[in-house]
Amino acid sequence: MSRRGSKTGLPPDQLTIVWQSVSILLDYPDEQVLARAELIRSASHELPVTIGDSIRAFLDHLESTPLPELQADYVERFDNRKRCNLFLTYFAHGDTRKRGMALLRFKQTYIEAGFELDDAELPDHLCVVLEFAATIDADLGRGLMLDHRGGLELLLLSLRDAQSPWAHLIQAVTATLPPLRGDEKDAVRRLAAEGPPEEEVGLAPFAAPQFSPAAPAGPTMLSMPSFPGARR
Repeated sequence: MSRRGSKTGLPPDQLTIVWQSVSILLDYPDEQVLARAELIRSASHELPVTIGDSIRAFLDHLESTPLPELQADYVERFDNRKRCNLFLTYFAHGDTRKRGMALLRFKQTYIEAGFELDDAELPDHLCVVLEFAATIDADLGRGLMLDHRGGLELLLLSLRDAQSPWAHLIQAVTATLPPLRGDEKDAVRRLAAEGPPEEEVGLAPFAAPQFSPAAPAGPTMLSMPSFPGARR
């Protein structure tokens, strides 16, 4: 399988460690997450120092904080704050019809790779995307992250502004992607200033039968939102 590790200096096995580790740690904290902490810490020593340090910094917080406090912070940070949203399409589209179409594009990407997502999960959740990139298809998963790079960078900025330990995890992910160019930085600043669209129309297009894996005519490919340098 072709992978794009050379563009960030990371070989495929290190990309897998980063994406898999962050996918686990960025999920809702519970006993299962805590049980994997030591294994992830061990694997982090196989990574470049800066990325490994980011993961270990979060692990220090995870292991030194009572679980109820971790859970309360997670809900407050990611469920109630628009600028710290873990759903990648939200940053570009908010809760608008366009977001529903972007979600379909994620679903189509998974179908292309033979991956069937549980109906209880939205396909643009960062944990899902990272798991897909780590275990199913690195190129396609990385492409989804690049297409929504602006949202990832805004999430990182927002978490840093809040001095949140969760920023360490997003920093590890962005370190696996190419450095931002000047025009890309400008795009992130615009997104930060304007915020996501606020039109409340729901996500009905996501359930459209013509985009189901069982649709006889097959899915129709949709364009992704543009971001300078996407899929570079």
